Amino acid sequence: MLSAETLYVRGRHSALLPPTSLEANAGGLLLVSGDDQSTRTALALVLAGRMRPTSGTLVWGHSAQTGHLRRHAALIDSPEVNAPEQHFRVRDLVAEDLALIPRRNRPRGNAADWLSDEGLSNLGPRWIEELEPAVRLDLLTRLALADVDVELLVFDSPDRHGADPEAWLPAVTGSVSLPSHLVTAVAVVAQIPPDWTGPAAAAGATAGIAEKVPA
Repeated sequence: MLSAETLYVRGRHSALLPPTSLEANAGGLLLVSGDDQSTRTALALVLAGRMRPTSGTLVWGHSAQTGHLRRHAALIDSPEVNAPEQHFRVRDLVAEDLALIPRRNRPRGNAADWLSDEGLSNLGPRWIEELEPAVRLDLLTRLALADVDVELLVFDSPDRHGADPEAWLPAVTGSVSLPSHLVTAVAVVAQIPPDWTGPAAAAGATAGIAEKVPA
């Protein structure tokens, strides 16, 4: 479980992240809404262990150590942080991301081998900018999970690639459906889809997790 209590990040003139509390159950998907991109990115960075909050507590499993969280979490597609360069070909992105995985966990073979094993060989020569949002997110998710130590996925604004939830929600939902790998996911979005009935929270809310019900 990922548990956050009154996380707060101070900015130069105002709060980057107002006090926020939430919980994401192991093996589940939590959607969190944030009003603006800077808030969403700050929250995603904190939840993935890439930024220390000014105050508040964050626990992954039974540990509050940022290093432990960072080792088991992957930040996915964060704009101006680690979103892939549009001029990259898929095979080059795959080669770069696989090289960043600790050697003991790195899949054997090269980028072409990995793409073949994943059934994605047709994507290799394509440019990142050519990929449909759902294909892009699926690729980035698979790359993150190529590291067997990754158990928590934090998506930063996946809905920025398309207003239609079908452009991103199936890929995000599918990330926690792997039968051989227990994965927890948090997607920080501009707006919770109106027909979403799963767990949801909001940046700036300290009441914790809320279960949405159909309208």
